[in-house]
Amino acid sequence: MTDRGRFARRNGPWGFFFLMAYVGAAIYFISHSDGQFWSVVLGLLQAIIWPVYAVYRGLELLAV
Repeated sequence: MTDRGRFARRNGPWGFFFLMAYVGAAIYFISHSDGQFWSVVLGLLQAIIWPVYAVYRGLELLAV
């Protein structure tokens, strides 16, 4: 018998960090919306993709 079933990754702290980053971004974007349904949905979508913009702007500043 092999020990395949006993291997577990321990990436829990990173998952918690990314969850807190998403919640914080969602609170930020929703608080800047006008409170309508689609504005809140847009705020949630922005909370998911804001790292893409941050990396893009960082690379743009570095002139890469």
